[in-house]
Amino acid sequence: MPGAQVSGDAAVGTGTTVWELAQVREGAVVGAECVIGRGAYVGAGVRLGARCKVQNHALLYEPAELGDGVFVGPAVVLTNDRAPRAVDPDGTLKRAGDWHAVGVTVAEGASLGARAVCVAPVRVGRWAMVAAGAVVTSDVPDFSLVVGVPARRVGWVGRAGVRLRAVPGHPGVWECPTTGERYEERASDSTEGGAVTLRESGSAACSAG
Repeated sequence: MPGAQVSGDAAVGTGTTVWELAQVREGAVVGAECVIGRGAYVGAGVRLGARCKVQNHALLYEPAELGDGVFVGPAVVLTNDRAPRAVDPDGTLKRAGDWHAVGVTVAEGASLGARAVCVAPVRVGRWAMVAAGAVVTSDVPDFSLVVGVPARRVGWVGRAGVRLRAVPGHPGVWECPTTGERYEERASDSTEGGAVTLRESGSAACSAG
């Protein structure tokens, strides 16, 4: 749109809209059918999959990577420096080459609520939901609902984005009230991000019994 700043070295997919005052830096890759909102910033080399929505004034600093179908709410920040300083210990102004950027990875279908901050390096898992105003400082497992400062898991969500409900008589089995899809808890393969993970097990009809 008029007033957007898109570098000639950026790649923008078919059907993508970049609104006014948004900036897409050199080397960035934005997939097909994305929406980059007013005043949003997509840093140099940042990669977005297809059908992502980046709302107004969100800041995606390099080297962030977003999968397909990711939602980034208004004023979300994906940081890239774990120990930021404007100057070196001797007071010299830091330049771009004086520090090593680390990135945030957001997997397919995940959503970041308004004003959420992800402190790199972290990974937000597939179809996870980060609540508005949350500060993510550690990895978020797939399908997790996390809230607070620092963010902690308080439940599970399905692909529809609705909080899952426990299935009576089936410990560790969760159901989406919108779609009827069921999900099963499994022991985590990692010591990080919580003791359990969630995986899809199909529709209620397929998983019953």
